[in-house]
Amino acid sequence: MESRVSKSFEDLLVWQKAHALVLDIYRLTNKFPKDELYGLTQQIRNSSRSIAANIAEGYKKYGKLDKLRFYNISQGSLEETRYYIILSKDLGYIEESVYQVLIKQLIDISQLLNAYYNAIKKSI
Repeated sequence: MESRVSKSFEDLLVWQKAHALVLDIYRLTNKFPKDELYGLTQQIRNSSRSIAANIAEGYKKYGKLDKLRFYNISQGSLEETRYYIILSKDLGYIEESVYQVLIKQLIDISQLLNAYYNAIKKSI
C-alpha cells in the first residue's frame, strides 16, 4: 500500500490499475463478434467496470467495515472478469498473448486489493 495520503480514489494505485484494465477491456471487446454485444461483451465490460467502481466507492466510505465490503465486492468482480477472459480465449475471441497480459493485470490488481483489504482489517 502507498505510504502517502491520498486525496481521491484516483490516487490509489489499485484504482489506476483497475481503470487501465477497464480501458483495455473496452478496446478489446470492440473487436468481439457483434452477436456478443448483449452477451459476453456487455458482461465483461460490466464486471471489469465494477472492479474500479467499487474501489472508488469504498474509498469514500468512512466505516472500515463498509470499506472492506466494497473491496470484497471488487474482488468478486475481478474473479468474474477473470472467468470472462478465460471464456473469451476459449471461444477464440482473444489470442493467448493478450490473455496472458490480461491475467497478469488481474493478478496485480488482486494483490493490491488484498493488501488494502488486509491493512484495513488489521486496523479494526
